[in-house]
Amino acid sequence: MIHRPILRWALRTSIVTQIVLSLILGTIFALLWPQAAGHVEILGTLFISALKAAAPILVFILVISAISNQTSGGSTRLRPILWLYAVGTLCAAVVAVIASMLVPSTLALQDTATGMAVPSGIGEVLRQVLANAVDNPINALLHANYIGILVWATAIGIALRRGAEHTRQVMADFSNGITLIIQAIIRLAPIGIFGLVASTIANTGAKVLLGYAHLLMVLLGCMVFVALVVNPLIVWWKLRRNPYPLVWMCLRESGVTAFFTRSSAANIPVNLAIAKRLNLDEGTYSVAIPLGATINMAGAAITISVLTLAAAHTLGIPVDIPTAILLCVVSAVCACGASGVPGGSLLLIPLACSLFGISNDVAMQVVAVGFIIGVLQDSAETALNSSTDIIFTAAACLPQQEHTPR
Repeated sequence: MIHRPILRWALRTSIVTQIVLSLILGTIFALLWPQAAGHVEILGTLFISALKAAAPILVFILVISAISNQTSGGSTRLRPILWLYAVGTLCAAVVAVIASMLVPSTLALQDTATGMAVPSGIGEVLRQVLANAVDNPINALLHANYIGILVWATAIGIALRRGAEHTRQVMADFSNGITLIIQAIIRLAPIGIFGLVASTIANTGAKVLLGYAHLLMVLLGCMVFVALVVNPLIVWWKLRRNPYPLVWMCLRESGVTAFFTRSSAANIPVNLAIAKRLNLDEGTYSVAIPLGATINMAGAAITISVLTLAAAHTLGIPVDIPTAILLCVVSAVCACGASGVPGGSLLLIPLACSLFGISNDVAMQVVAVGFIIGVLQDSAETALNSSTDIIFTAAACLPQQEHTPR
């Protein structure tokens, strides 16, 4: 039967090759049959929904299992990973501010986005993070609040270290079972990406993006520079060896998937699978990856900085060096509070705009522009955010592996 050769080919061929083929076929399908392409969006929607549904319970069980079964004397490398996250996000904001000063962008501010709740200050962002940390565990699982999930899973894992051995083994079995489910979902990525590509091209096209070509050039240019120059430099500083094999692998296997799912949270299972294949320490990556999906937002820092300075340039507001430095810090802190969902960083733009005295009405018009260009901006932002999670996690764990006895 014809389905058997197809199944054998799918099992033999790498997932990356299948995704690339899906990109090509999805594009061709949308160009040749745009009416039908809009209807295959259900394939992408189901794929993303499956990832989002599995990710919270996966993280919850994986963290409990990793911590409860951690051998005495074992250690994680969370501290250096957190430093890499912070340095990477701040460097991304600096790159965005410098690029926006050298190649300033302006906007046509007309339509106002309304009905959106935005934070009034950095304090509110930090308070929200703390509130998420003490959220009800059931509510955290239902709403994919990964800060709350990590806090509760860590606490339960520590408590279970005093439990019976068979209890810890049950948690390990649960973790292995959930991992198998995730692997099955990831194998369906080519089908989901085919639906996402075909529907996006058919429904949106490129015309709407042409009016913002300059702004997109600055945004995407910054993201590519961070992905191919800044991140490799940080990894080289950490590993003291050629960083590009690791960087290219993570961009290819994590960044491509995140580009189309447009959700750091939905890409958590993909990054966890990469970390497992790299044989990283499970007790480290099971916490670092979901935490990175929440706080490691280099792409968000770029978006906030570029769009804020575009608004300032449009209004003729002068930007001095101290204010630019402050914007870098504010963008980095705001990015850490951005939600890992499509467009999560855009609602933090009014906060950054307040540094320049830009009114909330004007700032919300900038947010509206962000949603217009979100087809490319948010996709590239998520690809950078999510691929950086696994890059920095691997960079922190690999030196430890190299010095462990074989």
